[in-house]
Parts: sequence; C-alpha cells; structure tokens
Amino acid sequence: MPVFYEHINGFAKIAIWHIAEEKKFFLEKVPLQREITHPHKQLQHLAGRYLLQHLYPDFPYHLIEIADTKKPFLPNEEYHFSISHCGDYAAVIVSKNHRVGIDIELVTEKIERIKHKFLNEEELNAVGNRQSAIDNQQSTNQPINQLTLFWCCKEAVFKWYGAGGVDFREHIHLQFDEGNKEQISCEFVKEKKVLLKIQHKYFDGLCLAWVATAN
Repeated sequence: MPVFYEHINGFAKIAIWHIAEEKKFFLEKVPLQREITHPHKQLQHLAGRYLLQHLYPDFPYHLIEIADTKKPFLPNEEYHFSISHCGDYAAVIVSKNHRVGIDIELVTEKIERIKHKFLNEEELNAVGNRQSAIDNQQSTNQPINQLTLFWCCKEAVFKWYGAGGVDFREHIHLQFDEGNKEQISCEFVKEKKVLLKIQHKYFDGLCLAWVATAN
C-alpha cells in the first residue's frame, strides 16, 4: 500500500505507511538490519527504513546505529530522524538540520488504565475539558482520544531528546495551544527548561505527533 500521509515543510519531511505488504516487498529495497524474530515486528522495522529511503533516496540506512537508549542514529548526523511503529503503521520524520522526534499511536481504551503514570494533575484535569482538533471525528470516546494524544506527544518528545532517563510526569509538561488546535505547547525540564511546540494530526483511530527544533 502506498504512503497514505505525507507532509513536507521547510525543515522536515514526514510520512506514514500503512503496512499491507509481505516482507519480500520491503527486502527488495532495504535489508533487515537487526536480529528481529517476530514476523510483524520485522515488517514494522522494514517499513520504517523503507520510508526513510522514500523521503530521501540517498538516505544511508546501512549506516544506522542504535544507541544504548535504543534511539537509531547516523554517526555523522547527515540526517536527523525518528521512527515510530504501531499495529500496521510506520511513521518517520527526517531533517537535515533539525533535531526531531515522532510517535504514532492507535487509539485504544487501555490508555485510560495508565493515564496516571504519564500525566500530571494539571494535564489530567485538561483531558475532557477542552475541544481539540481530534474532536472533529465526533467520537464518543473523546477523552480516550485526548489521552492518546498526550501520550503520543510525550513519546515524540522522549524520542526528540534521545538520551533516556525521562520521567513523563515530571519532565514533560503539556498544554493545549489556544491559538492552534493542531499544536500542543510543551515545557521539557529534564536538565534545563526547553519550550517546544508539538504538531499533531488525528486520523480515524490513529494519532500522530512530531516535534522539531533547530540544532
């Protein structure tokens, strides 16, 4: 199945692939770089690297290394990139001069059971008390959508940071952006306070969030 979402701006390229192909399709373009035994995880892995090459045909995917924090990177930082998978979807963001992070999540009710593990009190109070861009779907589970959005945003920030040791409740503080319904304001306070703007988009049962900052 071809790319079903692609976004290009002045500093990054973003794409989502809906995986409907067999492994053979991807192996004709990119190799399976790691020892992954689970068949579906192999597909996710391959789809992510396939998308890197889709966005930048000269992307040196054979040079990708994995940090101790499990963040993939290029040693020479020719490209900054982030990859996310969920279910039958893979998403990537690539930039030549911006630090980036991306996350994609399926909306499921299990997010309700873990909300206190990743949201602080102010964020918990915000859920369900404000209409956001994702409400356009007229879903009966709007709080579930918003919880998923907040989790997705925090995962994107975690990947943007890349160094691990992040407490989602203590170090990542989110607020709805009153001026832009497709943007979340964030204070990241791991070492020093960094103000971020997280972009997000909601599809039917699927949430995407990404962040990029100039180096």
